[in-house]
Amino acid sequence: MSIGKPAKDPKTGRFLPRESRVGAPIGAGAPARTRARKAVRSKLGELFLDDMLCAWESRGAAAIQALIEKNPHDFLKAVASLMPKDVTVNVNQIGEMTDEQLLERIRKLDAKIKPFLAAQGADGTGDGDRAAAEHE
Repeated sequence: MSIGKPAKDPKTGRFLPRESRVGAPIGAGAPARTRARKAVRSKLGELFLDDMLCAWESRGAAAIQALIEKNPHDFLKAVASLMPKDVTVNVNQIGEMTDEQLLERIRKLDAKIKPFLAAQGADGTGDGDRAAAEHE
């Protein structure tokens, strides 16, 4: 076996991993290669993201506009893919309020609608007289 060529399995013809080669101790140099590969992968990822950021800053808005004009369906798919899958919207928070909070809310609402009720009257006829609320 020459130094420059990788070893092959004589039966399958597949390349052998470096640890399985004849004459090489098992695991020889593997941790160093693993660390080197991770470092290269990490550096490559950083450079790729830097390049993507530069491209985005220079052409991002124009690319979005072109996509909207040429392929609106793909634009909507991209927007939808960015949205969270589960959205919980609690429109009615009354079920979570304490009794004191509910009373405070009722008092505030009463204070806001008093001028409208006084202007129209309690029965909606517009006479302006209304009986005092029981809780006052």
